[in-house]
Amino acid sequence: MNLFLMRHGLAVEPGTAGYSNDADRPLTPKGRRKLRRAAETMKALDLSFDLILSSPLLRARQTAVILAKALDAKDRLELSASLAPGAPARTILECLHRLPMPDDVLLVGHEPGLSQLISLLLAGNSDLPVLMKKGGLCKLSAPSLKPGRRATLEWLLTPKQMARMA
Repeated sequence: MNLFLMRHGLAVEPGTAGYSNDADRPLTPKGRRKLRRAAETMKALDLSFDLILSSPLLRARQTAVILAKALDAKDRLELSASLAPGAPARTILECLHRLPMPDDVLLVGHEPGLSQLISLLLAGNSDLPVLMKKGGLCKLSAPSLKPGRRATLEWLLTPKQMARMA
């Protein structure tokens, strides 16, 4: 299985007037532009996904929709509360275990949950220092999604790296 993890794009800052609810913070115009470039890179890398799971928060949903549209995968996009901020990494794994196991899955979520999941799958705990930039993309490969040294880090790309590749 190939597990791809993407942090949502640049969003309106917390505390911005008109966005008192964190869940309602949208992507900024710059964030949308960067994500469209990231989607171009993903197409150039010939990435496709059997399933795209996204946090239900607006900025993550918008990120997932931009990617799904660009990759002709709108019918494979689902929302999952297990990717919302504050959800433990193990909750994401439990969610994935309940699904028929696809070959290529994209998770769209938030920090620190995504980096904790990467750490859990690579090292068996959440102590591995990993930082996902907004709009960053990570690829892990694993025979199964059980915690602990079972996944291999294939790559971790920043948005700037993806823009250069497009």
